[in-house]
Amino acid sequence: MTTTNKFLEQIKKHRDSKKEEKFSGALADYLELVEADASITVLAHRRLYDQIMSRGVTTLDEKDNRCNKIFDGDDVKVYNYFSSQFFGMERPLEKVMRFLRSASMKGEESRQVLLLLGPVGAGKSALVEHIKSALEACRPIYVLSGCPIREEPLHLIPRSLRADFTESYGIKIEGDLCPVCRHRLIHEFDGDYTKFPITQSSFSVRGRKGVGVVPPMDPNTQDTSLLIGSEDISKLDLYPEDDPRVLSLNGAFNVGNRGIVEFVEVFKNEIEFLHTMITATQEKNVPSPGKQAMIYFDGVILAHCNEAEWNKFKAEHTNEAILDRIVRVNVPYSLEFDQEVKIYKKLIDRSDFDCHIAPHTLEVAAMFAVLTRLKHSNKVDPVTKMKIYNGEEIVEKGLIKKVDINDLREEVEEEGMTGISTRFIMKAIDAALSDSAKGMITPISIRDALIKQVKEQVVNADSRKVYLQFLQKALHEEYLSILEKEITKAFVTAYEEQAESLFDNYLDHAEAYVNTTKVRDHVTSEDMEPDEKFMQTIEEQIGIKGSAKNNFRADITSYMFAKLRRGEVIDWRSYGPLREAIENKLVASVRDISRIVTKSKSRDVKQQGKFNAMVQTLIEDYGYNEDSAEEVIKFASNNLWRDS
Repeated sequence: MTTTNKFLEQIKKHRDSKKEEKFSGALADYLELVEADASITVLAHRRLYDQIMSRGVTTLDEKDNRCNKIFDGDDVKVYNYFSSQFFGMERPLEKVMRFLRSASMKGEESRQVLLLLGPVGAGKSALVEHIKSALEACRPIYVLSGCPIREEPLHLIPRSLRADFTESYGIKIEGDLCPVCRHRLIHEFDGDYTKFPITQSSFSVRGRKGVGVVPPMDPNTQDTSLLIGSEDISKLDLYPEDDPRVLSLNGAFNVGNRGIVEFVEVFKNEIEFLHTMITATQEKNVPSPGKQAMIYFDGVILAHCNEAEWNKFKAEHTNEAILDRIVRVNVPYSLEFDQEVKIYKKLIDRSDFDCHIAPHTLEVAAMFAVLTRLKHSNKVDPVTKMKIYNGEEIVEKGLIKKVDINDLREEVEEEGMTGISTRFIMKAIDAALSDSAKGMITPISIRDALIKQVKEQVVNADSRKVYLQFLQKALHEEYLSILEKEITKAFVTAYEEQAESLFDNYLDHAEAYVNTTKVRDHVTSEDMEPDEKFMQTIEEQIGIKGSAKNNFRADITSYMFAKLRRGEVIDWRSYGPLREAIENKLVASVRDISRIVTKSKSRDVKQQGKFNAMVQTLIEDYGYNEDSAEEVIKFASNNLWRDS
């Protein structure tokens, strides 16, 4: 079967699936469905919440590194519907879902606007689009046939019977017929609500079915018809002004009924324009055009804006009534560069990029982005703060005390609301690719692209100066440290085995030292005193000297054996400070020979063999290709091992 025939078969199957009979009946038929499954009558918040929750939710436990290091052991829920698209946004998403859960149970949040507040490019719009996609995936709803707002069929039941209905079915009916359906009921069906036809309808963003969008409006041209529809002028000659048949109910609240209404950059609208939004959420009604009655509204109102607009709006004391009806959720930039890297990978995967991305390229870009988003700390330098926010354990120089992430967070408020956006980074990646003649990008080329872009596009002089310092000094040094360790690993035969051996030996000697016992020699089975000199050669790599050694050894011993008691596997990477000490020890031990091998222009046969093996390791084990390996080695040669 050809590709075309296979695809034509898929088209046929798709069309056949669409031919499945839709429900078509009257009130009696619908009530039978309600009796069998009451969930078909749920309101908008509950429908959306249930749809998102249908994909499942997991909780990060204490075995998860991010749970322990980033969230201080607190329970963190990860919603599967968002987990593959949004990274480092667990807390904002928890707040969004908390809002929907409360609203789904008809709490006060069901009469509130959900406001997503954050800087440009933080993911507000993407999050809203993803939520709207969840609505589109919901099963079809039952509606009054021909109703312009696709209202709930239970609105047909008269108010005098609703108490009995609630007692019989356990369902409380909210809302009344819209003016159009009320007119049809009287004039088409002689008031017999049991004859009003009922059908099914799905949700569609493109079809404006259950999704209304309100873009920012020019204050001089604002027209509430965008929200509530209008009167059809062509029909005013045919019907009286108070006749519902003149209504054109195509406003955002009309089409978004039973679904979502989105306000884009909400506070760019005049205050009078927002009163309808507040009426909709607080009273569950919106005005109808002209002289008609109020129209019931059931929907989730989502708004988003940036911090400058929010601050300006809340500064006006006359806006208190609106502010009181808003649930604000901050959507900051990611402050974990590992999570930021995942965002870049997602965006690159969506594109048609066909290039080689050398190791640490996206990491360097993400580090720069995070550095620009951090606020000044009196406790640590920016790079150290960035690492701690990424979940690394950092000890104070020469001490054993670890820097507490919560102490850093308490220094500032609302961190992550300023700085470089993801869009800025992606543009730099595009530029680096465009300038590359070999179809690749490396940490060196991305740094150069970022420097160029900062100089050209960052308007604020103070910010530009700080950003360039990050790129030209702090990140330059950090990447050199990463590169030195990586080349050393590639150069040293059996690096992992050596690191693990140092770790095991240090742990044995530290445990014996702490417990004032002896170390059993694994070869001779003799008992020996803890090797003080050996431990010091490790500890001095991270500045642990003097009396600090005692606490350091006690700390690492208790930490490791606590992990073992919990059934966790430990290795030389398990404890951040010790991992750093071991890496520095191995780097120092081969620095001279690495320099010779890397820089020598006239290597002997032995040296050339080691050099070739190192390059092959970089390619096969670390993800470089020949061109990127050549570039980073050249960079290391010029910056790490300069001849004195």
